[in-house]
Amino acid sequence: IIACSQYCLTHSSKKSIIKRQTTLKIIHTKDRRIHLKLYSRKFTPQYPLSIAPMGEIAGYLVRPGMFDINGAYALPVGVNFTIHTHEGTACELLLFHRYEEEPYAVIPFPEEYKIGDVYSMIVFGLDIEEFEYAYRVDGPWEPKKGLLFDKKKILLDPYARTVAGQRVWGDEKKGSYHARVVKDIFDWGDMPQSSRELCDLIIYELHVRGFTRHSSSGVVHKGTFAGLKEKIPYLKDLGVNAVELMPIFEFDETMNARMVDGNRLLDYWGYNTVCFFAPNTSYTAANEYNQEGTELKDLIKTLHDNEIEVILDVVFNHTAEGNEKGPSFSFKGLDNNIYYMLTPDGNYYNFSGCGNTLNCNHPIVQQMILECLRYWTVSYRVDGFRFDLASILGRNEDGSPMNNPPLLKTLAADPILSNVKLIAEAWDAGGLYQVGSFPAHGRWAEWNGRYRDSLRSFLKGDNWESTAALQSIAGSKDLYGEEQPDEPSGYAGYNSCVNFITCHDGFTLYDLYAYNEKHNENNGWDNTDGANDNRSWNCGQEGATDDPQVLNLRFRMIRNACAVLMCSRGAPMFPAGDEFGNTQYGNNNGYCQDNEISWLDWNLLEKNRDLYEFFRFMIHYRLEHAIIRKKLPKAVCGMKRLRNYDIDGYNTALPRDAMVCSVCFAGYDTDKGHDDVICLSINTYWEDVTITLPKLPGTGSWFLSVNTFGDGEGRTFYPECDEIHIDDTFILRPRSVAVFTARWR
Repeated sequence: IIACSQYCLTHSSKKSIIKRQTTLKIIHTKDRRIHLKLYSRKFTPQYPLSIAPMGEIAGYLVRPGMFDINGAYALPVGVNFTIHTHEGTACELLLFHRYEEEPYAVIPFPEEYKIGDVYSMIVFGLDIEEFEYAYRVDGPWEPKKGLLFDKKKILLDPYARTVAGQRVWGDEKKGSYHARVVKDIFDWGDMPQSSRELCDLIIYELHVRGFTRHSSSGVVHKGTFAGLKEKIPYLKDLGVNAVELMPIFEFDETMNARMVDGNRLLDYWGYNTVCFFAPNTSYTAANEYNQEGTELKDLIKTLHDNEIEVILDVVFNHTAEGNEKGPSFSFKGLDNNIYYMLTPDGNYYNFSGCGNTLNCNHPIVQQMILECLRYWTVSYRVDGFRFDLASILGRNEDGSPMNNPPLLKTLAADPILSNVKLIAEAWDAGGLYQVGSFPAHGRWAEWNGRYRDSLRSFLKGDNWESTAALQSIAGSKDLYGEEQPDEPSGYAGYNSCVNFITCHDGFTLYDLYAYNEKHNENNGWDNTDGANDNRSWNCGQEGATDDPQVLNLRFRMIRNACAVLMCSRGAPMFPAGDEFGNTQYGNNNGYCQDNEISWLDWNLLEKNRDLYEFFRFMIHYRLEHAIIRKKLPKAVCGMKRLRNYDIDGYNTALPRDAMVCSVCFAGYDTDKGHDDVICLSINTYWEDVTITLPKLPGTGSWFLSVNTFGDGEGRTFYPECDEIHIDDTFILRPRSVAVFTARWR
């Protein structure tokens, strides 16, 4: 063992010396080479300032701090606090004991502890486990100018790594928001970042609480990050390789709590963010004082160990502070007219539909969003972000859409974010709809709303949607171009496209074929909330039924949707529970339903096991056939890479109102050393239709892999060893989908 002492000088007047201890272990090998293994290291970060106190305030030794490090940061000698305000005239640091509302210390920032708009101070002798903190900021009160300073208002640090007071879900928050300083003890090791393309993902959207909260979930830690971790074997068996977590940033589900017909309604979904840098403490099973985020990091690492990526649903379009009547606990009290889009008279623009709109293209807000995404990418190893109402990110400070929004370009070009997925919900509540026209910069992908709408309509028999449906199945080249970034659109073909038929916002897949109309009466708004354009069909009876014919048709329609989604170019996404017939009883806007309307009922997994097995087969079929996911080299057999066919497999000229069609993908799989050719055939008509399959060159033959109508014996799919050889023609049964695989002897 060799102990090596290294010294580095700080740039203080006294040339203070900070000692770093590095311990090295010598390993002697047979060939007498010496290998040094670094097995422990303790160090103090270098910083160009002395760490000696410069003064005393309120009984605490202090000195000017690290002005370019936002938030609160633990040092060996104390804690560095940094906060900025443009119009504020004075700032105080407040220290609290746990669960106390009155600060035990108030430390004002001297003017000499300010550079530009930034206050920064090191407070010596603080133990991060013994306090919580917040701020008070003084300044002008001029609401018509958007200035809402109140020197009595306690404000949460926007850069706080955790919000203090870990709560039991549903317990009402009392008092003001405080923050805590976090000690990051998690070791990620040498885990590499995922290199998967977007098109190779199968995205499973889920709500952390709702996924395991139901008594049937079978987990110990219901409704938590730890509970989700317990379900990873299920995710592996299903075959998904990415989870998209609905909002997990700190939010207060009780903020707008109300009683409706004796039921307590909460902000269940979590789209009203309190703090962008802090994980939601009520999603943790264990107390994590000053180590908040550890349970979430453990979940993410375990998902990664199982080759499952993690995408976060992030909400940078508004905050929980609401409109003029909403609370002021952070941004409003720091720089209201910077963080929010305001009308000329100081009111809030509401392009989010939630009371306020984040002013995303102000340089200060851009910086915060970039720093936030970098933080989650580095500290939590997140693989991607789905941006809720992302069109707001492209609005100017006056609310007008921008031709080249700087924020979107900055995120696309950032070196830390260069490999993470950036997925836009390319519309907002202000009427801006940008599917196919979002400023992509070669990096952004989109939730393909056109795919959802056209496939919902076409699969239930709206034959006038056939053209749009076929374009969507083929990868929406009319929207996103080819597979390489295309100018001027900046899209990257099917790597810019997330296909979905259902998601958290709207009907579940079962409800899509069980209800003609939404049934949101339990939400308390007289069924006026939620989308009216659902393009659903109840298959003959509204809601619950015991009619076997109606049920058979419903589950066939679900299989149709699954088969088409898994055989479409672009990354498929579906919400948790669709694979076993989850229902929300016709509610298409369950944002406030923290109950069995929204919780997954795992009893349905056994009840509808056949449906689960169908989903599982389709997922693995997609992963097995690269030609579905992406463009491959030309097939050796000579078949075209992509062809659409009418009933006759020789006719590629389809009518605009086709009710029966086939899509054929062909290419050469270099990894497997043979051609990969599949044919997806769809019959939306209510009677049998005989189709002719495209002729295969040479000794090629078609084999039936999927028949959603079934064979009369309960079989709807056929593994490779059991596939059924098909001659030139095949009878597509009413309202059914078939998938054929080409093989050569």
